[in-house]
Amino acid sequence: MTKQAFVALVTCFNEDETINYQATRAQVRRQVEAGNNIMCAGTNGDFSALTFEEKVRLTEEVVDEVGGRVRVIVNAGMPATFETVKLAREFDRIGVDGIAVITPFFIACTQDGLIRHFSTVADAVKTPVYLYDIPARTQNHIEPETARTLARHGNIAGIKDSGGARETLEAYLAVAKDIAGFEVYSGPDHLVLWALQNGAAGCISGLGNAMPQVLAGILKAVNAGDIAEAERQQAIFTAFRTDLYALGFAPAMVKRALYLQDSSVGASRQPALLPSNEQDAQIMDILRRYDL
Repeated sequence: MTKQAFVALVTCFNEDETINYQATRAQVRRQVEAGNNIMCAGTNGDFSALTFEEKVRLTEEVVDEVGGRVRVIVNAGMPATFETVKLAREFDRIGVDGIAVITPFFIACTQDGLIRHFSTVADAVKTPVYLYDIPARTQNHIEPETARTLARHGNIAGIKDSGGARETLEAYLAVAKDIAGFEVYSGPDHLVLWALQNGAAGCISGLGNAMPQVLAGILKAVNAGDIAEAERQQAIFTAFRTDLYALGFAPAMVKRALYLQDSSVGASRQPALLPSNEQDAQIMDILRRYDL
């Protein structure tokens, strides 16, 4: 099976924090040209700061720009099952390739509650649904046995693991090995190659916004069976991640690095993320060291 890379695409903003759809389309083209698929309205896309209507239009714009050249997954996850279903139905209508559903945030969920939540969403749409686990941000974790239960649902196609723990990723991969048609996508950028070598269907990367060619290079090398080249590209990706993420909140650092490469992407629409001149100088130094 051909392994696939998705980039968790940034959402571009104007100075007044309205969405810059043209700049977002330009970022879509950049990723498509590199050979990467697209995930929009995810963590790196400021999804928690977007309105319902903005998410719908953003998805329409991305799907239109992609024009069927690569796959598009969009995140519909919200704290309430009701709104998640409403969003998922809109994305189903638009015609995306997959609907990711991040675990509910703010509200503490039992595992039975998560099973009901994800099953309800998957029952409501025809588009394949992908579970999205990122417990550090949502405080809700999809236990491997819960993933195993959900993997048997006819319209739940896989999971994005952004937990960062290799043990959890291994447990999800064991589910995929046992249940045909259930795919695992790795979120942590330092585990891309490891996950691919151990059965993952692909990865969904935030860092790929700033380094699309290297991300695509890892996947291209793996699919060609050139593990030495994949290891070389992964080493660059991991080193860049280590240097950049040491400066602050990872999605904010990715967005700022991209902004310093191309100011049309705008700032993040999040509170308390104003960069300092010192931080910008550090990011610029990192970008120069990696020829970006």
